[in-house]
Amino acid sequence: MIYWITYQCDTGTNRTRIFRVWFGGITTPRVLRRVNIAKEFRVNRRIRADEVRVIRGEDSTESVVMSIRDAIDMAEGEGLDLVEVGPNQSPPVCRILDYGRFKYIQGKKQREARKVSRSASKQKEVRLSPVMSDNDIETKIRTTKNLLSEGAKVRVFVRFRGRQRAHPEIAMKVLRKVAEGVATVAKLEKPPGMEGRVLSILLAPSSQQNQQRERKRQESAELVSTTVSSASDDQGTMKAE
Repeated sequence: MIYWITYQCDTGTNRTRIFRVWFGGITTPRVLRRVNIAKEFRVNRRIRADEVRVIRGEDSTESVVMSIRDAIDMAEGEGLDLVEVGPNQSPPVCRILDYGRFKYIQGKKQREARKVSRSASKQKEVRLSPVMSDNDIETKIRTTKNLLSEGAKVRVFVRFRGRQRAHPEIAMKVLRKVAEGVATVAKLEKPPGMEGRVLSILLAPSSQQNQQRERKRQESAELVSTTVSSASDDQGTMKAE
């Protein structure tokens, strides 16, 4: 009688394979399924190096080389974690910090970076009509400003219907009013151009607008950091009590 033993083996990639063994022989592996492996930092006793360069805190630059055992003892003595932030260095660089707070801030920064990247790479559109009231134009100006404040380029266009195409100067006045209304936060990247029945301009955020958005992003990150620090301090106080 022939006995087959089936078992799973992690091959170190993003796949899990099944091997069948018969009297010490291994058959050709086949792919069972894909597994998404989240990339994380090595922490505390998961760090493999025997010697590491230790930096205290997130903003400090002073470092000292010590054994991994002494580094872990130092982190545990402060009630914090030893996090490997530079695994490719020799010796690996580690920081002593609160790993939960560190992961939260890193995730927050990554989400904000993805949001800014998506907004910057995606072009928005604002549609106008050749005949619009002043209130409607003001509404379109506010909409355009909001889109520009998110870092997106905005294509403002007018689509002609029927005989409206015979009077492009009317649509040009509407476009000019919108462009003048956002002149403080935008720059004209593409002048008025006619494409079929559409007259359009392309606006991009000005350098001043980009600086303001970056300043707001930094203030938001600092606020998150302060909030998390306060929460950690409160939790430590409750544990002490």
